[in-house]
Amino acid sequence: MTESSLPVITLDGPGGVGKGTVGQRLAQRLGWHYLDSGAIYRALAWGAEKADIDLSDTQALVSLAKKLPLRFAPDPGDVCRVIYQDTDVTGQVRTESCGRSASRIAAIPEVRAALLDRQRAFRQPPGLVADGRDMGTTVFPDANLKVFLLADPRVRAERRVRQLNDKGINAIMADVLQEIRKRDEQDATRRASPLLPAEDAIELDTTSLSIDEVLNRILELYRKKTDRPASGR
Repeated sequence: MTESSLPVITLDGPGGVGKGTVGQRLAQRLGWHYLDSGAIYRALAWGAEKADIDLSDTQALVSLAKKLPLRFAPDPGDVCRVIYQDTDVTGQVRTESCGRSASRIAAIPEVRAALLDRQRAFRQPPGLVADGRDMGTTVFPDANLKVFLLADPRVRAERRVRQLNDKGINAIMADVLQEIRKRDEQDATRRASPLLPAEDAIELDTTSLSIDEVLNRILELYRKKTDRPASGR
């Protein structure tokens, strides 16, 4: 089986719609690999800070992107472990400040180009679930199923506040909502791979759905789209 024939499901959409949790559970259900593309940009932002690289230094960022010492580790929960140079930096890359830096460097076309091959390398047998913001439009335009997840901004902010509170981080709803709306605008208006659904993507609003409901709907969509069983196990 050639790389281009390996099945891929892409999950795109803004932050707080459930891409990460749904993506990991979907990959587990199918027995496939999983790509959290957002974590790659966050890890790059974190690595740049540790290397004292200015985020406006495109050449230095591209150089680091091409040799980014990053891998993902399986986790029994719904958190994808991010390993940078053999150090678990999962908590560090999930902070709001790291997210802002990641959004900033993700708007640089040269950086996105440098990370393109790295992301496509995750396409390995038996298949891949990839979540992000341009998985279906740019990284895997030939994906078997493309899903664009949506949710009301206030609901997304509430979810984010709960996540932060669960980690012992005090979060203010108004601040988180403002940050989400700012990030949405940045992602939607950037020149390189702006956040938008692929022409053949199926939009799914998760505002009033549980994680399991979203997961089951995507599995059903995959079954109908490919005529294959909705479980790889």
